[in-house]
Amino acid sequence: MSFSAKALQYGYPVRGGATITPNDSTNFDTSRAILVDVAGNVKVTYVDGTEDTVALAASIWHPMCVNRIYSTGTTATGIHVGY
Repeated sequence: MSFSAKALQYGYPVRGGATITPNDSTNFDTSRAILVDVAGNVKVTYVDGTEDTVALAASIWHPMCVNRIYSTGTTATGIHVGY
């Protein structure tokens, strides 16, 4: 499903997820949210292609539509994405 089709569904809760190993060159399916087990910085690429580093608190879902989490620049651990 394309991002534009998914965008209509983003008001709904997370319905599934995956544990992510940060990688500087690999994209994954666009997330609806990110959760980290240990707080820290997470470097991401948003669906519009922009990159950013954000500080995330642990154990809460952060609504973010991203398709890459980098190993370089990421200090948070136990990273999960929700779909």
